[in-house]
Amino acid sequence: MGDMESARLPTNKREIMAERRESGEAAPAPDHALRGLGEAAEARKRGPAPVHLWNPPYCGEIDMRIAADGTWRYCGSPIGRAPLVRLFASILRKDEDRHVLVTPVERVGVTVDDAPFVCVEMGVEAADGEQSLTFRTNVEDFVTVDTEHPLRFERGAADGVKPYVRVRGGLWALVNRALYYDLVALGGVEPWGGEDWFGVRSGALFFPMTRASEIDGL
Repeated sequence: MGDMESARLPTNKREIMAERRESGEAAPAPDHALRGLGEAAEARKRGPAPVHLWNPPYCGEIDMRIAADGTWRYCGSPIGRAPLVRLFASILRKDEDRHVLVTPVERVGVTVDDAPFVCVEMGVEAADGEQSLTFRTNVEDFVTVDTEHPLRFERGAADGVKPYVRVRGGLWALVNRALYYDLVALGGVEPWGGEDWFGVRSGALFFPMTRASEIDGL
């Protein structure tokens, strides 16, 4: 009994890993789901996978969360490798009821706090008297605002107007606050839906932001 009491068992993952190294015991393999998804994404380095064509079985949730600031977390810890985040982003899809990571053989749910991507840079080009807006996201997607990639503006109780741009499919990117003010600076008042609205143009399209009478609330 005394020997059992004097023996100190490892109390956390770091101690367990250290004892395994000392004893020569092999460390456990990385999480199967994360490893498999990473391998599938690795094969798609040339761009997003055709996830809209795949219909594999749903295999449940994994402990992956995309925070409102665009940070990807796995088991509570940030994924620090930007290339790995971009690889996972390339197999992300929005289904009717959840965001999922998709491979040809499995589909797993992930938690998204707001939008899965964040716009971190905006370019403005002028051609034929019209301005064209292009955004770069935190996962290196480049999106020119047009019919397939519209802007939308939502009014939140705490954050005021929040702009989003559609990246692909049902995946949207939140336009960060600094770029939001740049959008406001590019905006103007135009008739829309029978009322005067303040909004911004890209190409021949006008994207209403708020009623002209509410401009002071921007």
